[in-house]
Amino acid sequence: MGTLSTYQKSIDASTKNLAEVRDFVDEHAKNHGFNKQQIADIRLAVDEAITNIIKHAYQQDDSRSIDIEVTLEENSICIQLQDTGKRFRMNKYSEPDIEKKIKERKRGGMGLFLIHSLMDSVTYTSNNGLNEMVMCKNRS
Repeated sequence: MGTLSTYQKSIDASTKNLAEVRDFVDEHAKNHGFNKQQIADIRLAVDEAITNIIKHAYQQDDSRSIDIEVTLEENSICIQLQDTGKRFRMNKYSEPDIEKKIKERKRGGMGLFLIHSLMDSVTYTSNNGLNEMVMCKNRS
């Protein structure tokens, strides 16, 4: 059927804005019929992705911005995040050894794994200095 509606927001790249983004995504997911668990998954994935942009792409430079677009399709929601920071090299990513992390009590390095676990599809592209991550969750 195609896209039903799209909502956009731009924020400064600061963790102070995480709650605002979570609420923005939450509101559209709720209005689109997602259940509480699905909304919690979406919120956590978005939170992790934006935190990664702030920490790694922008290296805590809160003068930079992140563009967020929420697209509602008939049975899914997609959240697109765009930044102009340091490019993430997907080909250098390897899934973390969770048991080893637990045993060694190491924190961090789980964000991308978590995002992929919580969402139904995740794509990442980087072209001409523009990085884009699109995360989609199906309602069914």
